[in-house]
Amino acid sequence: MATRAKRGTGGTAEQTAEQRGRLIAETALRLAGERGWRDLSLADIGEASGLGLAAVTAETPNKAAVLARFTRMIDEAVLAEPADAGEPARDRLFDVLMRRFDALAPYKAGMRAIDRDLRRDPLAALCLLPLLHRSMASMLEAARLAADGTRGAVRVHGLSAIWVRVLDTWLGDDTEDQARTMKALDRELKRADDVARFFHRGRRPAAPADAAGAAEAV
Repeated sequence: MATRAKRGTGGTAEQTAEQRGRLIAETALRLAGERGWRDLSLADIGEASGLGLAAVTAETPNKAAVLARFTRMIDEAVLAEPADAGEPARDRLFDVLMRRFDALAPYKAGMRAIDRDLRRDPLAALCLLPLLHRSMASMLEAARLAADGTRGAVRVHGLSAIWVRVLDTWLGDDTEDQARTMKALDRELKRADDVARFFHRGRRPAAPADAAGAAEAV
């Protein structure tokens, strides 16, 4: 006589929504690294996490929501340690984004799978742009650079472009010290710095403690 598989219980009563969301995100990234992202289902995540499908869909009703929860988890890890206000803005952004890569490192296999599958689905990737922009706005704030208003919007879009380019390098960077990633990030920030100086030519130079160049204009 066939028996029913044991169902997920939705976690313990002591688990908070925050804990469940983190478990869902971490489980999803682990499974993506093992199985790929495109064919991964919420039911798979519910089973592997022990929460069950009902609890997973209550927290994250689709895979885009899973990615949003994962991104927020990474954002929070970076925001927990704001940049040193005494450093130049370009250095602050460099440190913030490298801390973001450090936070992503345990999930690199999953990130590679997601990147690979999203390249095959440009529409799904396009739908994630608002998520990217929100995250980059948080990174600017972590670097003590305003992300609101017209100037902030320009910074957010500029930093988003930088992040996408450097992320591609990071996904293929297997060096222990992330040397390739650091070199690429430094190059991209310097390029933005040069553009910022070009557009600010003729204006009063920024004070050394201000954002010398790109970061202030990104």
